[in-house]
Amino acid sequence: MKKINKILLVLLGMFIITGCGCNKKEEVKKETKKEETKKEEVRVEKKLTIINEESNSRPYAVVINNIGVARKAQTGLQDAQVIYEFLAEGGITRFVAIYKDKDTAQIGTVRSARHNFLDVALEYDAIFVHFGGSDYGYEDIKKLGVNDIDGMTSNSFWRENPYKLASEHTAYTSMAKIKKEATKKYKTTTTTKWPLNYSYNEVNLDGINATNVSVPFSDYTKNSYKYDSENKVYKRYVGNKEHVDMKTKQQFTFKNIIIAKMGWKKTASNYYLDIQDVGSGSGYYITNGKAIEITWSKKDRKSRMIYKDKNGNEIKLNDGNTFVEFQPTNQKTTIK
Repeated sequence: MKKINKILLVLLGMFIITGCGCNKKEEVKKETKKEETKKEEVRVEKKLTIINEESNSRPYAVVINNIGVARKAQTGLQDAQVIYEFLAEGGITRFVAIYKDKDTAQIGTVRSARHNFLDVALEYDAIFVHFGGSDYGYEDIKKLGVNDIDGMTSNSFWRENPYKLASEHTAYTSMAKIKKEATKKYKTTTTTKWPLNYSYNEVNLDGINATNVSVPFSDYTKNSYKYDSENKVYKRYVGNKEHVDMKTKQQFTFKNIIIAKMGWKKTASNYYLDIQDVGSGSGYYITNGKAIEITWSKKDRKSRMIYKDKNGNEIKLNDGNTFVEFQPTNQKTTIK
């Protein structure tokens, strides 16, 4: 009987030890699963806010009027993820504003195309939105196969003239209208990667102080930015006046500023300009109150423009909207 009891005790001990071992293994498995879940949660949280990285919808590149008399009539620009500024004839500038997955109710005023503006649209595989254009612009739209929506032939625009301006400064559109027309005419999805790179973490540059930035294009157009340290954005000014949205009455602000210095020459017309945006050059990247020197390069009109730091690494932008200044090389950039 004693032997039987001893055997039973041994078996019971083995069972307890084995059982404990199983429990420990189960606990390890549970902890591993918890860690994997935590990692997965972290990955989910690391999403950009400026664009939806999972979206394959085509962007829209809208030509925006920026002549001095009509600047006060601008609206809808704060919604654009990226805005490019080009020098145009007579020292004026025009913008090409990029919108992806937006529902902006009013954008404008919309103006006519220039051939260099197409280089931005091609880079994004964007549908190009304009109201008229130069002969060079129209020729290249056809030659390069650019999908466009033109206010000269489209019903996706309307006139609004609260400031009694000349009619060419009064055309507006909306994302709803141009999306509706684009859906009928063109493919509205793309496999083209968004040209700009962003960081999931806050970018704080190891550079010079940049709380006041001056980016003149000509005697007629002089841009500047002042850093708002509380909101970590740059407030935009033109001619020392706040650059303000007509509808919201709010000053335009930008998280990132890229300055790409480039030359220009007159076309054979001796009127329109040919901006030298294919090739390479220097510039600056500015964000969060700091600036660094960069280089830019673009191998052809359809290629993405690549921006690199002094070590040859492609820069990553802060997660926010960006203003890209294609500043003429004969104009001085001032950063303080």
